[in-house]
Amino acid sequence: MTTDAADWEWDETLFAGSAAHYSVGRMPYPTALAEAVRDALGLDGTGRLLDVGCGPGSLTLELAPLFASTVGVDPDAGMLAEAARRAEEAGLTGIAWLQSRAETLPEDLGVFQVVAFAQSFHWMDRLLVADRVRKLLDPAGYWIHVGATTHRGADDTASLPHPAPPWDRISELVAAYLGPVRRAGQGYLPGGTAGGEEDIMRQAGYTKVTRIQVDDGRIFERNVDSVVAAVFSLSSSAPHLFGERLPAFERELRGLLTEAAPDGCFSEREVPTGVVIWRP
Repeated sequence: MTTDAADWEWDETLFAGSAAHYSVGRMPYPTALAEAVRDALGLDGTGRLLDVGCGPGSLTLELAPLFASTVGVDPDAGMLAEAARRAEEAGLTGIAWLQSRAETLPEDLGVFQVVAFAQSFHWMDRLLVADRVRKLLDPAGYWIHVGATTHRGADDTASLPHPAPPWDRISELVAAYLGPVRRAGQGYLPGGTAGGEEDIMRQAGYTKVTRIQVDDGRIFERNVDSVVAAVFSLSSSAPHLFGERLPAFERELRGLLTEAAPDGCFSEREVPTGVVIWRP
């Protein structure tokens, strides 16, 4: 059965098996992101951060040093385990990890100076979550939504030292195994995830908005393993979706990549990261 974004329902298999692939397959956020958020919000190392839909902690670990304490929330146990591992590896303390859907966030979490969403809000019952989070947000606090593309680089491939990964051919290969309609957990999203975030936020009582963009202009060197991991980090090509055909798919994917770059070297230019800042 196919559904549109309005009918699609979240399920626990959405990112099943993807967490371990993030640290290998996803490019990091711009180095200037934390500084830009700090300056835009006037952060001074105090207060609390709530990162909702934190996944493996990619944004959480970037922003946590700007606060006295942090809570990362995600419904996927595998994602939280990976986030905790990465935090320990980075020597970061003062972060608590909570397994919960955003729609059922406990009301006793306390008050937060900043509530963050990074590429996660579109998976949620957005109006319900916006209302629920507002009860946890300090009246003078901020809601921030970080939008980024980290599994792949920009379409501009000019002047790269190595060829860019053949993403069009990769998408064709995924479709050959999983069908032409985008997968998402046990469901399908033929039109992609839902839009209209600004209308949702204003309906929930958030009226003041600021937008900033961060771009380090970096070029990343990638290899076959990192591109394979990037594919498996996506909800639309999470490992569980391939079932018994997973080994065959990975063999074909690696063959495609080796054909595109016999030396196994790829380059990609990072995509600028946007930050939308809301206040009630």
